[in-house]
Amino acid sequence: MQLNRAQICERIPHAGDMCLLDKMLAWDETHIKCSARSHLNPANPLRTGNTLTVMAAIEYAGQAMALHGGLMASESPGGHRPRKGYLASLRNIVVGRPVLDDLPDDLLIEAELLMGDNDSSLYAFTVSTANASLITGRAAVKLLEVMET
Repeated sequence: MQLNRAQICERIPHAGDMCLLDKMLAWDETHIKCSARSHLNPANPLRTGNTLTVMAAIEYAGQAMALHGGLMASESPGGHRPRKGYLASLRNIVVGRPVLDDLPDDLLIEAELLMGDNDSSLYAFTVSTANASLITGRAAVKLLEVMET
C-alpha cells in the first residue's frame, strides 16, 4: 500500500503546508518509508529567513513516525484510534550537511520502531537523498490523547 499527500494529511495531526510528506512508499509493523519535495517550497513553514536548515528534517522524520503510529493503530485488533504525540527527546543526531533547500532530489524519510508501549515509542530515523545521508538519529515519542477524527 502507498499513500499520497492528501491521504497522509488525513492521518497525521498536521494540516496545510505543515503536512510535509508527499508519499508513503512502504510500511510494516516496524518500518516506514516516505518521500517529500516540500523542502523546495519557498513557503515551507520551517524556513528561517530564506533557508531550510537540515534540523527541519527532524520534523519530516517526526511526521513519518506519526504516520507509522497511526497506521499501526488502525491495523491493530479492535482498530484503535491514533493518538497524538510529541518528540520527547532526540539522541545520536548525526548531521550530513547544513541545509535542505538546495537539494533538487526528493527527500527519503525512513523510521524504524525500536520499541514501544501504550505511553511511548522509540524510533531510529534517517533522512537522505538517493546520494547522501542528511541526518540520522533516534527519537523518543511521548503519546498523548486520542486524535479527533
